Amino acid sequence: MTKPPNKPVTNAVKKAGTAAYILRLYVAGATARSQQAILRARELCETELDGDYDLEVIDIYQQPLLAREGQILATPTLVKTYPQPVRRLIGNLSNTVGFFAGLDITAKPQPAL
Repeated sequence: MTKPPNKPVTNAVKKAGTAAYILRLYVAGATARSQQAILRARELCETELDGDYDLEVIDIYQQPLLAREGQILATPTLVKTYPQPVRRLIGNLSNTVGFFAGLDITAKPQPAL
């Protein structure tokens, strides 16, 4: 019996091709750091991008070829592939300001007090 190839875990919020942002999060296994990065990326995308995103989580241990193709040298790494230009952010995503500046994403405006 042959094992089916591993597929990336995708959290497609909208149908493919209609999301305002397409992001790939590369993690290394099911470590606490990987889990923290996944939760933080989803949280930031839901709250700041109003769900208008497609986030693909790729475990480099299960999909080493995708890591090679993406030229991933460290994890966790979040890559914004759309809209252009491609941007990369390495780390656990704890810095919200760095998240938006590093990926060249415009956060939704905060309500006035």
